[in-house]
Amino acid sequence: MHTIDYVIIIIYLIALISLGVYLQKQGGKSIDSFFLGDRKMPWWALGASGMSSNFDVSGTMIIVAMIYALGLKGFFIELRGGIVLIMAFLMVFMGKWNRRAQVMTAAEWMELRFGRDKAGNAARLLSATANLLFAVAVVTYFAQGGGIFLGKILGIDPDIAMLGIVGLSTIYTVASGLYGVVYTDVLQGFLVFFAIVFTCFMAFFYYPLPDEFLVSVPLIGEGFQTLNVTYDSWTDIIPSWTMNLPGQYGQYNMFGIAILFYLFKTTIEGSGGSGGYLIQRYYAAKSDREAGLLSLFWILLLSFRWPFVVSIAMMGIAWGATHTVIENPEEVLPAVISTMIPVGMTGIIIAGLIAAAMSTFDSVVNSGAAYWVKDIYQRFINPDASEKKLVSHSRWASVAIVLTGLLLTKQFTNINEIWGWLTMGLGSGLIIPQVIRWYWWRFNGYGFATGVVFGMAAAFAKLFFFPDFTEYEMFMFVASISLTGCLLGTFATPAVDDSILENFYRVTRPFGFWGKTKQTLSRTNLERVEKENKRDILSTFYAVPWMLLMCITPMLFMVRLWSAFFPALLMLLMLSVALYFSWFRHLSDEVDLDGEAGLRPDGTPEFMSENNSNNTSDDSMNKK
Repeated sequence: MHTIDYVIIIIYLIALISLGVYLQKQGGKSIDSFFLGDRKMPWWALGASGMSSNFDVSGTMIIVAMIYALGLKGFFIELRGGIVLIMAFLMVFMGKWNRRAQVMTAAEWMELRFGRDKAGNAARLLSATANLLFAVAVVTYFAQGGGIFLGKILGIDPDIAMLGIVGLSTIYTVASGLYGVVYTDVLQGFLVFFAIVFTCFMAFFYYPLPDEFLVSVPLIGEGFQTLNVTYDSWTDIIPSWTMNLPGQYGQYNMFGIAILFYLFKTTIEGSGGSGGYLIQRYYAAKSDREAGLLSLFWILLLSFRWPFVVSIAMMGIAWGATHTVIENPEEVLPAVISTMIPVGMTGIIIAGLIAAAMSTFDSVVNSGAAYWVKDIYQRFINPDASEKKLVSHSRWASVAIVLTGLLLTKQFTNINEIWGWLTMGLGSGLIIPQVIRWYWWRFNGYGFATGVVFGMAAAFAKLFFFPDFTEYEMFMFVASISLTGCLLGTFATPAVDDSILENFYRVTRPFGFWGKTKQTLSRTNLERVEKENKRDILSTFYAVPWMLLMCITPMLFMVRLWSAFFPALLMLLMLSVALYFSWFRHLSDEVDLDGEAGLRPDGTPEFMSENNSNNTSDDSMNKK
């Protein structure tokens, strides 16, 4: 790095902190302001913020490592994390279902679904606790990845780099809450996008792939092994059933089964929604329409991540062809940026990636603090707390999450290990109860709480007592124990009161096994809800392959594989047309239940939009 690079980074960091502090007054008015931005932020800002939050350095380093070592097929390993396919479910139906509840957290949502009795309280408390633990673990993951990246770039100790990036992010997150998170994310998004475009330009025109080249993979324990790879095998996007990789990546040798497993796991996860910073954007959306628009914008922006990671992998391969092969795949990203980017642009790209790390970190911390303040402190400890006291707790909770996450960074040896445990272990303990709650009327609060307790216990048991489990074994171990807990807790206790179920169904209107509950709607309203549900189910079948092609198509362009690029582009266009007719053109058809709308957890009536002008009937929409 040169002086100009440092100057660019320092200017960026000063601007970022200044914006966050400037928004302190706006975000500190109430906890609704601190965690949801008063539900007044525009959809494009929420979508851009979502993209920045997903474009984290730790995840990018892992994805670059997988593509560098496995070729384009490494893209499918990312499916274990789920954000690619989860966004398809959030876009079509899960985002609007969550928004309709008008709650602040996924734990508060439990009272809408299970009531405010002991069962509902147990579900809310366990959900809040589990999401808090998950937030701490994610902070650990992002802090370690950001420290490795920045330490490698600046030539300093990773722990010092980690403390620096975490400290700066914490300042504006604590100061201004979601206002600071979203609008600093928007600023960071511009920088990230510029870094992506420049890097792709460099790789495409100056570093095309040779016919043969070398890559490296990590062995079990210590050391690395160099592999000889051809252009055809590296660019083959069609997954093979088996591979022959040594060392740590040997766990992916049953590749076909791994992909089917990841697709299965992600479909379950997407069908159950999500928690944390992902779903927080939907709670903050103004209407169903804006929930759909922010999803679409989020996906379009996020799709640029994939040509970027391919570009970095291509440049890492080019470096190895003329110098020494980069041994550790997780160091390809910092190695390329520190050696192959021109002076001045290095500072901009590093600032962009620091922005990516900080935007993910701040989102996780802000959403995690909401579980303590809204679902534990205000609900069970001090229900009469003033807004000033709640905002104060919000800030201290943010700091506590950061400090706890930092203390756990020494528990893991590499960021891929952390991510594997987060997605296949800790995340699996929440997946099963999160899915069942939407689709089965008999599921109750005790079933949810028991499923979460069993799942979390299994996840931590794996971490400390069964460290040699593969990712597949880990998922099946944790998920099966969680499912057992769900069924035991549900059938051992009474069903949820009919009035609570009927109210929940009127508010959210999900499809699934709702039996007599859905029959409480009038015939006209029931037909309208079923029509919307059938349309959403059809759209999901279009959205999942569309989402995959949004990522795969630009990667094929970057490696100049025209024989696959043009068919992929054609399929992407066809699916886009299908989605337009089955989903996009219906975004304004916000169904009003003609006086049968339910009550939100705060006791106010639920409507599809905060704006009466958006509550249009099918007839008025047809006239428009």
